[in-house]
Amino acid sequence: MNPYPVYKDSGIEWIGEIPEHWEMRNLKRIISEPLKYGANEPAESIDKDLPRYIRITDFGENGELRDETFKSLSEEKAKDYLLREGDLLLARSGATVGKSFLFRGYRGKACFAGYLIKATFNLDRTDPRFIYYFTKSLYYENWKNSIAIQATIQNIGADKYAYLPFPYVESLPEQRAIATYLDRKTQQIDSLIQKAEQKIALLQEQRAALINQAVTRGLTHLPPAQGGTQGLPLKDSGVEWIGEIPEYWEVTRLDFICSINGRVGWKALKADEYVDEGYIFLATPNIKGSEIDFINVNFITKDRFEESPEIMLEIGDVLLAKDGSTLGITNVVRNLPSPSTVNSSIAVLKIFDRKKVNSIFLYYFLSSDFNQNIIQRLKGGMGVPHLYQADIKKFKILLPNFPEQQKIVSFIEEETKELDRIISKEQSRINLLKEYRQTLISEVVTGKVCILDEVPQAATS
Repeated sequence: MNPYPVYKDSGIEWIGEIPEHWEMRNLKRIISEPLKYGANEPAESIDKDLPRYIRITDFGENGELRDETFKSLSEEKAKDYLLREGDLLLARSGATVGKSFLFRGYRGKACFAGYLIKATFNLDRTDPRFIYYFTKSLYYENWKNSIAIQATIQNIGADKYAYLPFPYVESLPEQRAIATYLDRKTQQIDSLIQKAEQKIALLQEQRAALINQAVTRGLTHLPPAQGGTQGLPLKDSGVEWIGEIPEYWEVTRLDFICSINGRVGWKALKADEYVDEGYIFLATPNIKGSEIDFINVNFITKDRFEESPEIMLEIGDVLLAKDGSTLGITNVVRNLPSPSTVNSSIAVLKIFDRKKVNSIFLYYFLSSDFNQNIIQRLKGGMGVPHLYQADIKKFKILLPNFPEQQKIVSFIEEETKELDRIISKEQSRINLLKEYRQTLISEVVTGKVCILDEVPQAATS
């Protein structure tokens, strides 16, 4: 791809130069009617014969609508908020502020929710895809972040979106050429990302199966001479989802082997209570990875830290997320760079006898599909997902003797090492593809590169 022949200053520092025949526009100058907020109605119906009720949660990763989140509104409630082909939806508040969705190719009626703002274009003058792709660019991110900083809260209303600045070319064929090119290129990139994600999913299934087998049946694939339990007698575990286990394994309860600690009656911190330096205060995002993230953390004062001594972390503590979308996520403290504690969404499991229970074995057991299925069953009956201490105490635990726990941990960590390496490599590849996707979009929609020679049929139609 080559640049355009001549450029000029856009007048906006973070956009820089644009092609000479392009102009800077604000969104309000190219829409065919005023920006409009959606319906303030609860999403209750799932009737496929009624207009689909599009909310932010329906936006898919690659510009599609997610099937599993389908909701609908009655014809009467939807009539003033119906969408037309080419309408652009923009999220106006919360963590998803600025997220965009282009309504195109949908079969049937659809309307939109109140946390979204609709922009409608004159299709004889503007290809909505051209504007949509700008909302996927780095330049749009810069604008969105500058607005959020000015407002100090995550909210961009219609008054702000109306003045969204972007490079605009009057030529509809050129807009179509750019949009068509980006449709094709992003589909190619998305296909590569999807293949990598599918590979990761298969590897994670393989990893999970290996862990499930090891923590519920032991090393039954290995003979005793190699540290396994192959050929040794089995017994009924008494647990329906597990079946038989090695005869000498113990079936116990979580509260018989460790204390379950959390912040009881402890009020959440306000934003101005965090400090620049102090005691590490972990939240659920910090325990989501294979290892605990002690870098991207908040800090609290010594007084706040000492309010709950029972959840001051020690090496060997097992952490269990007990609230919200991260419910059931587990990790184990393998190292402790400085004094640390956790927020109220995390339970701290402290083992009574470290010579009887290996904390990493317990971590793998709680992470296994067996235990996660129990958590999902408990979660199913809740309005707001939450694990109560009484529920956690009753978790069934399968416990081989301590030397065998150590062998199982060594086996799992050795066998998953290569799987984790490949998963990490594929995830890095996905991240690079996503970065490339956004960079390509950014370069094209601001005219930093010219793609007209690559889609001549679209450019001249």
